[in-house]
Amino acid sequence: MTSKASQRRISAAYDLAKCLSIDSSSRLVLMSDIHRGRGTGADEFAKNQKLYYTALRHYDREGYTYLELGDGDELWQERRMWEIKEEYDYIFSLLAKLYLEGRFHMIYGNHDRVKRSETWVRANLYDYIARADGVSRPLFPDMLVEEAILLRHKQAGSAFLLLHGHQADFFNYRLWWLGRFLVRYLWKPLELLGLRNPFDTNQSPRRSTRVERILASWGEREDISIIAGHTHRPKLPKRGEGRYINTGSAVHTRYITALEIRDGEMCLVKWEVAVKEDGSLYITKEPMTGARPIV
Repeated sequence: MTSKASQRRISAAYDLAKCLSIDSSSRLVLMSDIHRGRGTGADEFAKNQKLYYTALRHYDREGYTYLELGDGDELWQERRMWEIKEEYDYIFSLLAKLYLEGRFHMIYGNHDRVKRSETWVRANLYDYIARADGVSRPLFPDMLVEEAILLRHKQAGSAFLLLHGHQADFFNYRLWWLGRFLVRYLWKPLELLGLRNPFDTNQSPRRSTRVERILASWGEREDISIIAGHTHRPKLPKRGEGRYINTGSAVHTRYITALEIRDGEMCLVKWEVAVKEDGSLYITKEPMTGARPIV
């Protein structure tokens, strides 16, 4: 499949993108590829759940709006969303707070593509049951999960296209149903034994590079910066050195990554466990790149 078809898919997502206005006072944090599972040995998110929760609490306290750029939930391996919500009910409780305050927006990726269905979202994301008391509470009532979001700066008019990035990956866009079948029924049992899933783009540097080149090419052609996930490879070029930005993921071995937008600048950061001189552990946030202006 040629890159032209991928470019058309990106353009189609852009044409239907939900618009969000921002200015130099806006505070946003963008993350992707969380892959929340249900706590089994195949759940890559489990090891980083405390990092993610700590990061979300920080961004909540600081008044950030959280944008999740696809593959938030691992719905290739898992068939029942209620099991994911039950396993991470304390996380969904915080996400519900952000959503009900108008500070949470969700984009779907290839691993949670079922969220494009309003019927599925209504049945699975409108509420959740807290494990502590068994009471049903609102989660994301009336949510529409988007394929893409367009951030547009009110004063400067510059824009950023936010999407997952699988639009540039033929297998994970057109044949996502085959990938889901193979992962769910073939590779999930093997992952429990420690084998890695070869169908993930992030397991193939060559495929990841091709996807990134297609996304970057679209951004240069349309003169619009594009922010994606999918490849799990964080990237923030200096201003004027490229139109392609990647938020990374929450399933790295030792840390999670996020893209912060604040005070008219953006910066890639990582949250990780560090060790004090006395041997005690703590969670810290460290910049991965220098800050660059958004306009």
